[in-house]
Amino acid sequence: MLTVLHISDLHFGPFYLPAIGESLLRIAPALEADVIVASGDFTQRAKPEQFAQAREFLAKLPPLPLIVTPGNHDVPLYRFIERMFRPYDNYMEYVSPNLDVAHRVKNAIFVSLNSAAPYQAITNGRIHRRQLEWAAQQFDEETRSMIRIIVAHHHFAPSPDYEHQEVMPKARRALDLFVRHRVDMILGGHLHRAYIGNSLDVYPGEDREHGIIIAQCGTTTSRRGRVREREKNSFNLITITDATIHITHYMHFDDAGGFAPVSRHEFPRPGRRMYLA
Repeated sequence: MLTVLHISDLHFGPFYLPAIGESLLRIAPALEADVIVASGDFTQRAKPEQFAQAREFLAKLPPLPLIVTPGNHDVPLYRFIERMFRPYDNYMEYVSPNLDVAHRVKNAIFVSLNSAAPYQAITNGRIHRRQLEWAAQQFDEETRSMIRIIVAHHHFAPSPDYEHQEVMPKARRALDLFVRHRVDMILGGHLHRAYIGNSLDVYPGEDREHGIIIAQCGTTTSRRGRVREREKNSFNLITITDATIHITHYMHFDDAGGFAPVSRHEFPRPGRRMYLA
């Protein structure tokens, strides 16, 4: 069994909410996760001081393996020269020296793909063919029994409310490759509200029997929540067994004094079946 704490879109800077951050730090140890995934947008404007604050915050989380990926806000937007010639310098100094990384944790492989695209598709992101080929190689090196998880900031599928529904260019190409390599789950952020479902909900794909569970996280610690999560904060707690994927979606409530679960979702792992007693 593997338990994942999935947070995203911290947005350190003017939109960060210190009280919400403290609430996350209080509940995180009690969740007993095996690994933490933070799926991008650590800062609002990719400034060194914002990255330093994010790094200090991450260091206060439970001492677990940490899977990260940059978001579009983690590269400079208005500092044009920096964006063109050294877009990831601050991210690589304060968060991670690597952009595409494969992590092995217990019985799982996490393939973290940089979807930020500072030169062309800065809002919608992009994952290039060379990145997909590299990801396929990582999965090919593992046994079929390994839990396989993709982490990227941008979304491969539109949200249910369809606000800002444009997905990454070539998203379907990526989904088809992930299905061929029996990826169990995709974790992401960017939308600033949660979406939990299956890739087959929006794209039947080449293989119409083996979809991928998708868990988009809302903004965990900023005031930039959108649509149904406007001015709300959230994270996901994911438990994966040999047969099933359980996702509990948490939101922050002032009257509860912190984060509390608001929904639970259970799926068979892709390609498997659930049998009721």
